[in-house]
Amino acid sequence: MNDFLNKAQCCFNEANKADFLAPLFLRLYLAPIMWTAGTKKWQNFSDTVAWFGNDDWGLGLPFPTLLVAFVTMVEIFGAIFLLVGFAVRWISIPLFFTMIGAAITVHWQNGWLAIAEADGFFANVRTMEAATRLAKAKEILQTHGNYEWLTEMGNFVVLNNGVEFTATYAIMLLTLFFIGSGRYVSVDYWLSHKQLNSNKY
Repeated sequence: MNDFLNKAQCCFNEANKADFLAPLFLRLYLAPIMWTAGTKKWQNFSDTVAWFGNDDWGLGLPFPTLLVAFVTMVEIFGAIFLLVGFAVRWISIPLFFTMIGAAITVHWQNGWLAIAEADGFFANVRTMEAATRLAKAKEILQTHGNYEWLTEMGNFVVLNNGVEFTATYAIMLLTLFFIGSGRYVSVDYWLSHKQLNSNKY
């Protein structure tokens, strides 16, 4: 048993040589998400400002123009910085709080689930009712539509828009804050490597 554990530990130690892959994959996963979110806000700037500021059908937030401009720039530049691995720990901070802000102001009232489910630990009245309506919609489409063609590229779901995705992104960003951009495949690494070498002389 001890031999097995020792060999396993040796394998784990060898795996440390590729530890740069974890932050790299986190960055590559998050970069297009942030880019899409930021560029959509930029392309629909006035509509987004109206949504941020309106008390009746929007979020009712103060200083909506300033907030939208800030969030848009954070997400766009954040995507670029994450992609190349530059100032990752610094940019992770505003991106993290942007995700927390989105979770609280937009998604919190919908519960946890991003996609509505009728059962499971995170199901609630809202998602169970949504699942009932989805079943009825499927029944109508199966009776009056070409259901096989309609579902050929994927099944129908109801978007619950809960905090699931934003919480996941926030956790990933928090991880990057603590571990950094990773070795080899990041600007941060080569800048620190250059700084370290220059300090030797």
